[in-house]
Amino acid sequence: MISKVVSGPKEGIAGLESGMTVMFGGFGLCGIPENAIAEISHTDINNLECISNNAGVDDFGLGLLLQNRQIKKMISSYVGENDEFERQMLSGELEVELIPQGTLAERCRAAGAGIPAFFTPAGYGTEVAEGKEVRWFKEKPHILESAFEADFAFVKAWKGDTSGNLVFRGTARNFNPMMAMAGKITVAEVEELLPLGQLDPNEIHTPGIFIQRIFEGPKFEKRIEQVTVRKRS
Repeated sequence: MISKVVSGPKEGIAGLESGMTVMFGGFGLCGIPENAIAEISHTDINNLECISNNAGVDDFGLGLLLQNRQIKKMISSYVGENDEFERQMLSGELEVELIPQGTLAERCRAAGAGIPAFFTPAGYGTEVAEGKEVRWFKEKPHILESAFEADFAFVKAWKGDTSGNLVFRGTARNFNPMMAMAGKITVAEVEELLPLGQLDPNEIHTPGIFIQRIFEGPKFEKRIEQVTVRKRS
């Protein structure tokens, strides 16, 4: 079997160029490819069009790329806790396309499944529907949404093997598996990289055929966006 292992995030992002469209997996700060993002922040790559559930926080995740003005356009579901994202959006410095979360997920999944477009009722009658074809199904209006086209997809998994088979954990299964299928080049960073054959085939969420590169992340901060705990009695 061909090993897809690369030495680390620097080799993982090789070939990424300014102006490309890039997917970043994760939900909030959970399951984001933080090592790949940090590596990109140390380069002069810019004018990226980023597809992500959100844009991290000011000093972590995609917030690092926003601070460096490396992102030209954000395609996401919400602004989240990122003040710089909000500032750049309101000032017009950053192009932003806000998409209903289910539509964002389906546009990723459709790309991985080879489906060029689909109809959805989400967003009809709002700015989301402007300029899009409308058809009626079962007496209900639906708008036409196209599948994404991404040059790279960066995802983060709990475990992976040398052939790129991936196992995600908990909330990290939001967006990561579908984005892993959708990138022309998909790069996976994992917490634990195992030899081929060490993963139970019944537990694999993403088959290695969708993965071009994999590496074990040197460190993971695993930040929590909003820490909520009960008060001590």
